[in-house]
Amino acid sequence: MKSRNLATISLAIMACGFLFTLFLPENLAVILLRGGFEAGLVGGIADWFAVTALFRHPLGLRIPHTSLLLKNRDKLIQSLISAMENELLNKESIENKLRTFNIVSLGAGVLTRFFSRKKARQEVLEQLKGFVLRLPVEQAVPYIQSAAASYLREAKLGVAADTIATSLMNEGKDIAALDFALEGISAWSGRPETRAMLGKIASEKLAEVKLGGLKGMAFQAFVGFVDADMLGEMLQGMVQSTIRDFKEEDSPYREEVIREIRVALFQLLSDEERIASLKNWALNELQGEAAAAFVLQQLQGLRGKAVTLLEEDRGRGGRRLFSLYAALVRRVSQEKEWIQTSEDRIRGTLISFVEANHYRIGQLVKENLDQMDDAALVNMLEEKVGKDLQWIRVNGAVCGFVVGLGLTVIQLI
Repeated sequence: MKSRNLATISLAIMACGFLFTLFLPENLAVILLRGGFEAGLVGGIADWFAVTALFRHPLGLRIPHTSLLLKNRDKLIQSLISAMENELLNKESIENKLRTFNIVSLGAGVLTRFFSRKKARQEVLEQLKGFVLRLPVEQAVPYIQSAAASYLREAKLGVAADTIATSLMNEGKDIAALDFALEGISAWSGRPETRAMLGKIASEKLAEVKLGGLKGMAFQAFVGFVDADMLGEMLQGMVQSTIRDFKEEDSPYREEVIREIRVALFQLLSDEERIASLKNWALNELQGEAAAAFVLQQLQGLRGKAVTLLEEDRGRGGRRLFSLYAALVRRVSQEKEWIQTSEDRIRGTLISFVEANHYRIGQLVKENLDQMDDAALVNMLEEKVGKDLQWIRVNGAVCGFVVGLGLTVIQLI
């Protein structure tokens, strides 16, 4: 039963009791009851008037010093604001409370509880999949091309190439490249089809040679003596022998070839005109449609791989995601100094935010109360404190009844 209904019922009981006793024969019990009901009725009416006068004019009569809350609305609002700002939610209490929080630890605990649930991990992966699928990779292509072209345009290719070449030479990569090339040539020259090709080419070229006199006769005799197979075998043997000589580390030919390679490489790198031409060519190619198509294809491929990985992990219940999170937590937990620094930084940021915006609490309270008309404000206050105030009426009626009994007894005595 609502307290307002209970208060009304108590007042009605007192009124009905008083009226009922007026028509009963006079005796001691009736006199006592009439005195109790009369006093209870007076007390209930008085308390009803007092409680009602807080919120509105009793019976709509503009009696002085009634509807006190509305008459003192501004004072009430200021009192609420002052209580919120200076007592309930003052800056010092908020800041002291923030200083007791380990924000990073609390956040890690919340995330750990969240990621420990399989359904939550699957939902995160589903959201990540949707986000990846919605990525506008087509719009990113021009930006990537522009950024790469800008970097290439400002880059000093000659210096960079010289540095790279010097580093590679210091590490012996040029020698390794030469050995790799020699191995390739050796494998190629050792093939039967290569021997046949060399013999055919040599035979055709020897047939084109025109010499006169004794040299010509001797040369023609040699050409008539050897056939294409013999020439191919001879040339193959010479190539193989030469390659073996080049592979020897103490071979003078090897040292000379390496020196010539290095000289030619640095001459190429120091040719500014050729470097500039190479840069222009690279810029044109980089900004062309072929490069755009290549970049788009790569981005789409990356997106497809990412979606596949997310789908696979979602099918496994997000184990990979949880493992990644657990590894991250373990790694971060080892950085005690970083955690403390982050705690201090976050706490300082929050305290600064509170200091700068604490006044907004009062503003928010005032704005919300200003938006309410008188009827809404009274209804809100009655909802919050009116229930307890109605018990004043109940207590007034009951207390009046008891006091009335006592006063009647005293009067009789």
